[in-house]
Amino acid sequence: MDVPATAEARISRRTPAPVQSGPALREEWILEFEPAEPPDIDPLMGWISSCDVLQQVRMGFPSLEAAIAYCRREGIPYSVTRPRRTRQRRTYSQNFESFEGGPSQVYPH
Repeated sequence: MDVPATAEARISRRTPAPVQSGPALREEWILEFEPAEPPDIDPLMGWISSCDVLQQVRMGFPSLEAAIAYCRREGIPYSVTRPRRTRQRRTYSQNFESFEGGPSQVYPH
C-alpha cells in the first residue's frame, strides 16, 4: 500500500456498538488514518466531500503489537490510543446491598 509521507495513523481498540453485549471483536485493534485536509462542502447540494482517500481505510489487527509492526514496516508514523478503564460490572442484587456488605431493608418501617 502506497501511503503519502504526510499520512499519520491512529491505532485504537475497536469500540463495541451500544447494542452489543458480547465480547466478540473487542480484542481487535483498528488502524485508521488522520484526515490530511478538512472536508469540503459542496455549494450546490451541501454534501460534505473530501479528496483524501485514506479516510476510508480501516485495517483490523489481532493485537496492538501487530498494528505497530505494520506501521514500522511501512514507515507510517502512528499514535496509539489506549482504551479507558471500564466500570466494574454490578449485578442487579448488588443494588440492594448496604455499604457494610449485608442486605439493606428496602422498605424500613
